[in-house]
Amino acid sequence: MRILAIGAHPDDIEFGCGGTLIKYAQQGHDVSLLVMTDGGGGGDGRIRRQEQQAARDILGVSRLSWGEYPDTAIPLNRESIQRVERVILDVRPDFIFVHSQDDTHQDHRHLSVATITATRYTRNVLFYEGPTTQNFSPNVFVEIDGVLQDKIAALQAHKSQVTKTNIEGMNILDIVHSSAHFRGIQGRVRNAEAFVPLRLFINITP
Repeated sequence: MRILAIGAHPDDIEFGCGGTLIKYAQQGHDVSLLVMTDGGGGGDGRIRRQEQQAARDILGVSRLSWGEYPDTAIPLNRESIQRVERVILDVRPDFIFVHSQDDTHQDHRHLSVATITATRYTRNVLFYEGPTTQNFSPNVFVEIDGVLQDKIAALQAHKSQVTKTNIEGMNILDIVHSSAHFRGIQGRVRNAEAFVPLRLFINITP
């Protein structure tokens, strides 16, 4: 299968669905990323691009595309929808993962809503969560116990961002561990990533 994960900034995808992408890649599926900004509002954009490249290699991703928008300035308009559409036409994904639209960061919200329009002909579209997601009630779970350390390694590749949580005494790795355990309990496994489907097509074959 062809998998496309879409994120607003470097490290968003790794947090939201990194374990799932690693499992897909390990099974031989083709995984692509679309990152819409270089994260320059939260650090040096050049460094953050390099960090994303390093994380891509850990995830086992075949291609990485950039949206080339300024950080904090992803618009919700025809142009942003068409940028996502162009990558979808190129990748032709069977599954798409993107931010949940209920999020306190405007880039995440705008990208999520733009992707809803851009994926109107895509069968499987799932929303992932991040540290700024609100009111997330998942009903799809992927067990990631065997790849959790790989997910953590991918996030550690974003060295400039690991401590930037605005939560005293917690770095992003602490949050990832807590989230994986919590979603795992909900999904009745040890560690999991969780998703809310826009559409999820169940194909029953003979």
